[in-house]
Amino acid sequence: MSPGKQASASEAAAPMAAGARLESMRRRVRLSRAAVLTAIAAGPIALCVTVASTPTTVQAATATKPSTVRTAAAAADPGGYVQLFLSAWLRSSAGDETSAQARLAQSMAPNVDLPDPASDAHPAPQSVTAVRTAQRGGGAWSVTLAAQYADGSVRYYAVPVVADDAGTSFTVTAAPGVVAGPDRASVPKSPYGVTVPEGDLSSAVGEFLAAYLTGAGEVDRYLAPGVMLARVSPAPYTAVAVQQVSAIEESAAAEKVPADGTTVHVLVSVEAHDAAGRWPLAYELALKARSGRWEVVALESGTSRDGGAR
Repeated sequence: MSPGKQASASEAAAPMAAGARLESMRRRVRLSRAAVLTAIAAGPIALCVTVASTPTTVQAATATKPSTVRTAAAAADPGGYVQLFLSAWLRSSAGDETSAQARLAQSMAPNVDLPDPASDAHPAPQSVTAVRTAQRGGGAWSVTLAAQYADGSVRYYAVPVVADDAGTSFTVTAAPGVVAGPDRASVPKSPYGVTVPEGDLSSAVGEFLAAYLTGAGEVDRYLAPGVMLARVSPAPYTAVAVQQVSAIEESAAAEKVPADGTTVHVLVSVEAHDAAGRWPLAYELALKARSGRWEVVALESGTSRDGGAR
């Protein structure tokens, strides 16, 4: 056979072979479907055998970055539940188990006895606040609470509680215990060691906080481009006066506004006034220099240094 005829034969054979393979694959699919339908008619056992014997193609899943999944039980915090229980328990009496407070306490802690206060006993607390929750494992928690009374005294209680696996149901398991209050933590040295004199920076933070707290002027005019920060509404104060400004960076104490892009972090102590009196307040702010003025880029009070409103 001539080379030309051999090439033509090869070219013709390729589509035929591909077509044969395609037809073979279609035949296997039809046979598999027929086998599954027959197995369904024959019963569950036959179906399992058929599926196990039917050839399948499995594609490996693309590897993904492992993620941490927090279950509801791990995220549960029974502090609010125990706070409600202790408030009801301290206001209840074993001599009046039908009162609303006694019934509430018993519903939250079925196996816990009610107190039996004398007629001249310490009055009920003005407030009960959860100050610490500690997980012991196996769904068990211990909650420490502070009960504050009208005379200013505070009594601390530890209450054991258990949570279900879903972290949606709680039960107090034993009577409260009076414990010592938490120790006072040592205060680290403040990073705001640079005193900022009166000048552009102190004026900028004073005007910003006045707009933020009193509504005097627009907050936006003191913010860097792209920063969004709503003022307190309704305005709680009528006047705000800066008492002291301290900074982390030395550049905050410069007489003139430094080069564009220079960022400083400051702690501002102010005195706010309203009809009820005078209130000392403090704010952490981040400011950036731009076009010869300081602009607020973040109100960092109550946020992490890496987060906040930026």
